[in-house]
Amino acid sequence: MSGPRFRKAWGTWECRQLFPHSPGAMPCSEELRTLSPSKRPRPAEEDGARLRFVRLSEHATAPTKGSARAAGYDLYSAYDYTVPPMEKALVKTDIQIALPAGCYGRVAPRSGLAAKHFIDVGAGVIDEDYRGNIGVVLFNFGKEKFEGTLNTVMWMQ
Repeated sequence: MSGPRFRKAWGTWECRQLFPHSPGAMPCSEELRTLSPSKRPRPAEEDGARLRFVRLSEHATAPTKGSARAAGYDLYSAYDYTVPPMEKALVKTDIQIALPAGCYGRVAPRSGLAAKHFIDVGAGVIDEDYRGNIGVVLFNFGKEKFEGTLNTVMWMQ
C-alpha cells in the first residue's frame, strides 16, 4: 500500500513498528502505539449515532441491538419464508432506513445460522442514499430446506 493511501486509510496514528515495510508510515505517540484501534478515542457523535428507520407494513419489526456494545442491529424477517437446498431467496424486512452521512450499511450472516444450517448472506451492502425496503439475499448451502418464520432474527447490520 502506498504512503498517501495508507495515511488516508489509517489516519495519522500508524506506526513503523506495526507496519515496518509501509512506505510513508509515520511514527505515532507512545500512548496511541499501545492502544488498539477499537480503544482509541472517538468523536462524541460516533457513540451517539442512531439508526433511523420506518416500518413499511404491520409485519415489520424494529431493528434492535443485542447489547449496548453490539456490532450492529438485528434485523427481522417480515414474512415466513423457505430457502430450498442449494438455492437462494430474497427475504424482506419491510424496514426502510436512513444511514448517517458518510456511512453504508453492511448486512452480515449470523454465525449460528452459518454453523448450524449453512445459511449465508449475499449482496450485503446498503448504500447511504438507498431508501427502499431492505431485502436480504439468503443462500442455503445445506442439503435440507431452511424455513424461517415471521420476525425471526436472521442477520445483523
